Amino acid sequence: MKAAVLGEKGVEIRDLPKPEPKPNEILIKVRASSLNRADTIVAAGIQHGPVGGVGARIGLECSGEVEAVGSEVKDFKPGDRVMASAPGGFAEYAVTDAGRAHRIPGNNMTYAQAACFPVALQTMHNAVVTAGRLKRGETLLIQGASSGVGLMGMQIGKLMGASLVLGTSTNAQRRAGLKDYGCDVAIDTSKPDWPQDVKKATGGKGVNLIVDMVSAPVANGNLEACALLGRIVNVGRLGGTKGEFNYDLHALKRIDYIGVTFRTRTPEEVREIVKAMRADLWPAVESGKLSLPISKTFKLADIVPALAMMNANQHFGKIVIDVA
Repeated sequence: MKAAVLGEKGVEIRDLPKPEPKPNEILIKVRASSLNRADTIVAAGIQHGPVGGVGARIGLECSGEVEAVGSEVKDFKPGDRVMASAPGGFAEYAVTDAGRAHRIPGNNMTYAQAACFPVALQTMHNAVVTAGRLKRGETLLIQGASSGVGLMGMQIGKLMGASLVLGTSTNAQRRAGLKDYGCDVAIDTSKPDWPQDVKKATGGKGVNLIVDMVSAPVANGNLEACALLGRIVNVGRLGGTKGEFNYDLHALKRIDYIGVTFRTRTPEEVREIVKAMRADLWPAVESGKLSLPISKTFKLADIVPALAMMNANQHFGKIVIDVA
């Protein structure tokens, strides 16, 4: 099978043996995959959890048909149309734990659309609902809102009863597009005083919950924009892994600062995250209430320019790989 692999000189397409599912896994004949920031990290030769280094297979999520199931799998059968978070998803075949997969709802959702959902759904439900403890009527700010996970986070916030959803982007065109994905107020974080815009939108109180994909350059601004007894959930570090942090302001506001990642979670923990997400969100997925825009589609052979597009921050929503 064809698969995207990190070689000595960068990402390349190689011929690899078709994987075989373990007892708890399913084998997916991949039709489409979508890019995530972790893919660019691995492609740059940086270790990301257990994945990294020369020979690492790239990709985090995909959609397609079940080709085979492991001996312990009860919920899927060959021929099922599925989407899943799956390691090595930029390939003609991928295996994943059955607890990370979902049947594609109905017949109208395309494989390209389905490939955009798994990581965004599980990541942002965990960040907004489980770690962030969003309560109905609270306010929510998503840092880095024009990414796929950011757009999904705003929609989840609305669905779970947020009274006001704010989203950030430094690009005017992308800020204008946020309103179609649950955003009530778009914030330009390139402005030095952007926390004041957040306070103005919230009647001077600041937001109850911030879900942050940017980190370093906005860390102190987040503390300023956060309400007393608010929560900040650190999901991504697009702006860097190190920066200044106002410990006194953090303590003064009694803010809960929470770090989340899937890199150190066990298969059992991921299954529970997926189960909790499905309980809250699956009806909205099935009805089409939750959606993500596809910025551009590439062929598997063009994985390098696809990764370059993500690295250049030229997309709004998802970048998709057409494997079929």
